[in-house]
Amino acid sequence: MAQLEPANNPEHVTIPLKKSSKVKDFLSLMVKSKSVLIGGIIVLIVILSAIFAPLIATHDPNEMEMSKRLMGPMEEGHLLGTDNYGRDLFSRIVYGARVSLEVGVVSVSVSLLIGVTLGLVAGYYGGWLDNIIMRTVDIVLSFPVLLLAIALVAALGPGIDNVILALGLIYWTNYARIVRANVMALKEEEYIQAAKTIGSSDFRIIFYNILPNCLAPIIVVATLGIGIAIVAEATLSFLGLGIQPPDSSWGWTLSFGMKFIRDAAHLSIYPGLAIMFTVLGFNLLGDGIRDLTDSKTK
Repeated sequence: MAQLEPANNPEHVTIPLKKSSKVKDFLSLMVKSKSVLIGGIIVLIVILSAIFAPLIATHDPNEMEMSKRLMGPMEEGHLLGTDNYGRDLFSRIVYGARVSLEVGVVSVSVSLLIGVTLGLVAGYYGGWLDNIIMRTVDIVLSFPVLLLAIALVAALGPGIDNVILALGLIYWTNYARIVRANVMALKEEEYIQAAKTIGSSDFRIIFYNILPNCLAPIIVVATLGIGIAIVAEATLSFLGLGIQPPDSSWGWTLSFGMKFIRDAAHLSIYPGLAIMFTVLGFNLLGDGIRDLTDSKTK
């Protein structure tokens, strides 16, 4: 074994290397992941389109020009053509990104708030609280998701706020189950037992010791959940129960275009592609983050 040189010898002074940040390491892994990179680019494009819609849109999305109805792509300055009211399809799709992202992000936030809270309570305390919460989860999961969404929106009435509320009240079960399973495993760890021994409150243990260690699966499910919520909103709008005109929605535009599928197929093709690529972006991003956070694939 090599002997250590005296610390006071200036010729053998070792300069400690600065350890790389875990955040920087994780970001570098994200850049190297093709799934995260491609999904992130798609999601970023959609987000930027929604934010800068007034600058990107070439026309007022609600402006009607009956003389220009059912124009094809690239006719008279309309990149993707016009609908049967002469409204610019490209502008309506760009503004539709705002509706889809708003529904996706806000409904997932509602689901997170409900599901994570109930999952933490059920997993940490167990007993009758766990039984009540998980039996409620079983009841909600026993209904077909789309059928339950239609029933809730029909009861609440169409509109973006009611769609967000309905989806938030449906999809919280996924977060509750995942968080509960993680909490039940984590609460038996030695550091949790040590925190209890020194008298830490349940609130501090749950939100400062347990919740941070549940964030990885929550982020993955939430990312995938945004794509699911976007598809659900498009489905409800397609059926006439979601966003109502004159507001621009991809689902409503797709449904409206079905009436002219033979004469103007572009009315259905382009909104369908917008939904497909947006959901694909969130799915790729979620799958990539899952792979990065999975200890078996690091």
